[in-house]
Amino acid sequence: MRAFELTKTRVRYRGSDILALCDVSVGVDEGEIVLLLGSNNAGKSTFCRLLNGLVPHSIPAQVDGAVEVLGRDVSKTSVARLATLVGMVFQEPESQLFCMSVEEEVAFGPENIAIPRAEIISRVEWALGVVGLSGYNARPPSNLSGGEKQRLAIAAALSMRPRLLVLDEPAYALDPAGRTDLYALLRTLRERYGMTIIIAERDAEELTELCDRVILLRSGRVVADGAPSEVLSRIDEMVVAGVSPPQIAHLSALLADRFPGKTRPFFTMGGAEKEIADLVRTSGGDAP
Repeated sequence: MRAFELTKTRVRYRGSDILALCDVSVGVDEGEIVLLLGSNNAGKSTFCRLLNGLVPHSIPAQVDGAVEVLGRDVSKTSVARLATLVGMVFQEPESQLFCMSVEEEVAFGPENIAIPRAEIISRVEWALGVVGLSGYNARPPSNLSGGEKQRLAIAAALSMRPRLLVLDEPAYALDPAGRTDLYALLRTLRERYGMTIIIAERDAEELTELCDRVILLRSGRVVADGAPSEVLSRIDEMVVAGVSPPQIAHLSALLADRFPGKTRPFFTMGGAEKEIADLVRTSGGDAP
């Protein structure tokens, strides 16, 4: 089943003459991890907010074309209903954490859709366990580290038992260790629970091994859509879109230039090691 599908979708915010998204047609199957890649003002946040109905239900905008999430027309589905299907995590977790304790934060969503108390308790414990915050129930969110706040925001989204998790620049305020933990968690959510995950980011450097697919946005348009090996090899197009290509993609292109026909494109460290080892073996040790 399709997790979501946009068909010739255009978005124009009230009072603006500029299209935030222009003629976007893209569909994602359930269970995929997708990197939505683009610079500032590329349309990433608008794309994400369409999926949970914030646009246009809460943020006034003219939306043309079709937007469907799990077979439901977003324009005819309430934000409350979409919240049970799509979990949203914003760039700065503090912007969506407002309760006095971790437990209250995770319970807030289910309480607001009248889930029975016993089920809420079960969901809170499950969500905190999934993100590695078991035992943090009574702690104030303000006392958590940046990485812990991000995991708490994810737990709050998971407590609604969504099938689709959307993260808008989730690594923005995290240190390298925090990013590593975050990406490991996202991989677990897909592998263990079959979740569809959309990650909107400006940088693909650490996501090449996590994602099944990359959608590149520029000025509200999809300019590339495919496997990481396909999209990330289009270095010139990424630069035009205002995105820094991963260093591993630069290395792949450099070796292809230096040894034409002797290497295949690679976008992971494992792939780089294999290609370099093969190159050294076939060149008799003369290759760097």
